[in-house]
Amino acid sequence: MPVEPRRVVVTGIGCVSSIGTGVDSFTESIKLGRSGVSELRAFDSGDFSAHLGGEVHDFAPEAIVRTIDPADWGRTAQFAAAAARLAAQDAGIELTDELRLTAGAIIGTTNGEAPTVDTLTRQWLERGPGLMDADLVSLLPAGNIAAAVSAELGLHGETLTIPTACSAANYAIGSANDKIASREADIMFAGGADSVNRFTHAGFLSLGAIADGVGRPFDRNRTGIVTAEGGAVLMLEELGHARRRGARIYAELLGYGLSCDAHHIVHPDADSIADCIRRAHAHSGIDASSVDYISAHGTGTPTNDITEVTATRSVFGAAHPPMSSIKSMLGHTMGAASGFGAIACCKAIEESFLPPTINLDEVDPALGPDIDFVAGRSRSATVEVAQNHGFAFGGNNAITIFGAVRDRTGAAAVGEGAR
Repeated sequence: MPVEPRRVVVTGIGCVSSIGTGVDSFTESIKLGRSGVSELRAFDSGDFSAHLGGEVHDFAPEAIVRTIDPADWGRTAQFAAAAARLAAQDAGIELTDELRLTAGAIIGTTNGEAPTVDTLTRQWLERGPGLMDADLVSLLPAGNIAAAVSAELGLHGETLTIPTACSAANYAIGSANDKIASREADIMFAGGADSVNRFTHAGFLSLGAIADGVGRPFDRNRTGIVTAEGGAVLMLEELGHARRRGARIYAELLGYGLSCDAHHIVHPDADSIADCIRRAHAHSGIDASSVDYISAHGTGTPTNDITEVTATRSVFGAAHPPMSSIKSMLGHTMGAASGFGAIACCKAIEESFLPPTINLDEVDPALGPDIDFVAGRSRSATVEVAQNHGFAFGGNNAITIFGAVRDRTGAAAVGEGAR
């Protein structure tokens, strides 16, 4: 007799962002269309032409974490550990010794501990390589980012950092899903983290991809991204396990899709993205008509937005669902971006609303007049299925699909997802 596939749900959400720490604060800001973009403080941007960032001001990891000493970890690892602790608290789960044996952490990132790289580079220039701070060097390994989560929560299962840049959190969520679906674990922590830093800001600026002001996804006058930071972590749990402990369920992770353009290091490919969408639908057991909302990659660069819309049009045709970009509020949080998108999708399903695209004054005519980009403010809407995009340099595309939990007849499960 075939083994019944295990279903995976989201029962805990943790986030540290420029628009709020904790799921309630984050959701309120999303609904109100608040901007977390401000003048950069993390480094001196005086010699750059762009000075805005989505920084998490006054981040105090010691007020959130319980186990690790923040001084032993870099800023990105601190974001990840803090977000994971918040997710565990939000899930209301008792992490027993038995659960910890198989539970793990899979966290995505773009630049790892780049702020530490910035500091060590200055030390190299000022002191020479032999006099760099050894303690700082110990913070550098990217593996520390997921390790900080497992150290904070006492997890002994698979602990992995995935560095597939701006799609990394979706890769992490898909990988964690597989651990649960394959019966290797009952719970997993997955998401992404990155930090604002001079190296990343300068790199995107040299590519001509930094906005000359705030980010304006889908706007006729968009000019690029705003670099940002934060940590976004979901606690994923096997459905039966969640039900047995009476957990509140935000949404079900229906499936995901991956593809690689294998075409260009920075230029996205619409056909590959469309293929990724179709793979995600197939893996999730849905068709395009089921999707009620798309959390877009929506970086606000001229190239990304037209390529993304070209891809979605080729899949959805005239029946295109509403699509918005929360990067308009957060900035581009790099490896955490699709983690924040996943949170927005789960809350949209649970609380029946569409997250907005702010700073959208005039839709680019090249994108067409018939797509609802949810300009300016959120609004109430029934969201049964939400699609979350993550695209990255190197052509790495990852899409996750979330849905309201339903029984085998297709009826909504009573009471689940309610606060």
